[in-house]
Order: sequence, then structure tokens, then C-alpha cells
Amino acid sequence: MRRGLYVLFLAVSLTGCEEKLRPSVVTLPPTDIPDQESWRSTVTFSDSGKIKAILWAGHISMYANQGYTLLGDSVHVDFYDEFEKHSSTLTARRGKVNDRTQDLEAYENVVVRSDSGTTLESDRLFWDNGRRRIHTDAFVHIVSPTDEIRGQGLVSDQSLKNYRIAKVTGRAVTNE
Repeated sequence: MRRGLYVLFLAVSLTGCEEKLRPSVVTLPPTDIPDQESWRSTVTFSDSGKIKAILWAGHISMYANQGYTLLGDSVHVDFYDEFEKHSSTLTARRGKVNDRTQDLEAYENVVVRSDSGTTLESDRLFWDNGRRRIHTDAFVHIVSPTDEIRGQGLVSDQSLKNYRIAKVTGRAVTNE
């Protein structure tokens, strides 16, 4: 009798362990699987040997067939002018790069700080690589040494020296 209980206990124990060790399998469509991934990586954007921007991201997932690269786990971009002089820095929680144009979309807690002391905050921002311009239709908050402006929508050079804001509210110092 004891031997029978022991064999029964052993059979139930081994069967139960076998189920717990079996990994679950999830099938993903091929379009949801990145072609390349990297962690804590730096990417340099250049044209004719001149640096336009240097991007750092905590996680990069490249989708070659779809033509874009997703950026996650923190994004940091240093922008350079046509003379390769540093002009501004963008930070965001996540982003997306168009692999053909190298245009960047930045999302969540987007902050751009220019070397001239102007800071832009928004939830969504787009960088046009070819024109070296940033734009958004989202709410923006800009603080410069002389102004504090809020508005809906913005078009600017990447150094935040020349910008236009739609639906402006705020205060500014003028020469009048």
C-alpha cells in the first residue's frame, strides 16, 4: 500500500512539473518582428561627409520592409548646423525615423534646448532632416532669455532662433 502511494505521488509530481516547464509559444506576424535591434546605441546622420545630427537611443528597432526605425527607452539627439557646429539638443521618451528621408518624429516629454538658451517643450515634434527644421501641430511651450510663449503648432529652425507659433498666448519683450 505504501509503495503504491509513493508511485502515485511520484507520477503526479512528475506530470505536474512537466507542464510547468513547457514554454508558451506566441506567433507574431512577420511585420511585427524587427529586422535589426540594438540597445544603448548611437547613430550619426550625415550628408556629403558633414554631420547633421547624432542620435542616441536606449532601444532601436529597424523595420526595413516598412521603411522606418522605432526608438524607445529614451531618445537624445544632438543637432549640428551647416558648419558642423552644435546648435541644439532634443530629448524624448520615444521616436520614429523615416529610413528613406531620415526625418525624425519624437513623442512624449519632448524637450529641445538650443545653444542660445531657448527651451521648447511639447508632446510631439517632427524634425525635417533635409531642411533642418522642426515643426509640430501640438501644444508648445517656449522659454527664451526674453520670452515665455505658449501656443498650438510651431515651425522653427533647429536652433530655435527663428520660429512661428500658431494660436499664441504668453508674454514677450519687444523693442517698443
